[in-house]
Amino acid sequence: MRPPSADRQTEAGPLCDAGPQALRADRRGRDYVGRFAPSPTGPLHFGSLVAALGSWLDARAVGGRWLLRMEDVDRSREQPGAAESILSTLGQLGLVWDGEVMVQSQRDAAYEAALERLREAGRVFPCACTRREVADSGLARDGSPRYPGTCRDGLPPGREARAWRLRTEPGERCFEDALQGRICEDIERDVGDFVLLRADGLFAYQLAVVVDDAEQGVTEIVRGADLIDSTLRQIYLQDLLGYPRPAYLHLPVVTNAAGEKLSKQTLASAIDLRNPAATLALALDFLGQAVPEDAASLRLESLLDTAIRSWDRARLPLTRSLPMPRSSS
Repeated sequence: MRPPSADRQTEAGPLCDAGPQALRADRRGRDYVGRFAPSPTGPLHFGSLVAALGSWLDARAVGGRWLLRMEDVDRSREQPGAAESILSTLGQLGLVWDGEVMVQSQRDAAYEAALERLREAGRVFPCACTRREVADSGLARDGSPRYPGTCRDGLPPGREARAWRLRTEPGERCFEDALQGRICEDIERDVGDFVLLRADGLFAYQLAVVVDDAEQGVTEIVRGADLIDSTLRQIYLQDLLGYPRPAYLHLPVVTNAAGEKLSKQTLASAIDLRNPAATLALALDFLGQAVPEDAASLRLESLLDTAIRSWDRARLPLTRSLPMPRSSS
């Protein structure tokens, strides 16, 4: 499926930047391009709906465009039929997107071109380390294994490259999230040189999402706060590749009774479509938005029109996570 393209370019930003949010807060119409990018690892659940609805309303409230991207770059995690199920559920909920759906598994050539640009600039290096070797070296700030830099000055004798990593640099980088506030990180210290091309030959999420956002001309990224720790890595790549830097707003993620984020791994249930208006009302309430008393009995179009008119970022809960409403389970 052919996606819309963008020809806007920008120079790399400074090492520590408050971000473009203030400049983009009043964007209207065609200047605003948002997106929803689910992974087809299972049916749409309530946590995904919250992210989809928040990004959809933020775009529609200013007359902007809302694009859809299927993030299936990791083929090993894809569940057969999940992509079609997600599209069908969004349609039944009235969350209609603009243009054609971008599919990551069809875009290896674009990711390879971006990686080659980084190779030519000397910003990536081959790595022979196994997952076990990296895991034994220590943890990053987010709890994932931190790469210790074993191969950044050359492959060890007798070892062959398994992956390609980005060569990071020391120094704090920052961005201003429209909801969560100022976020800072020293990527070299806290994460280390991160993978762009995996040992199994698949491109890493961090590279794919940056290339895709630039290709689709995305200006505003509204998504779950579980992805906030990836944002500065993505901004780093955007700057290196000369891509425009979107504005960011990270919504609270939905957690289960054990405090875990809803996902396929935590056995999250599929969206209940018996009463789409009631389901949307629950998601609106989770996002702190005004919900009509008769929301469950309203026509879907009426409820969405009301939600667009009353969308208010100032009402969003200022937190990274909230428990799932009881009646949505």
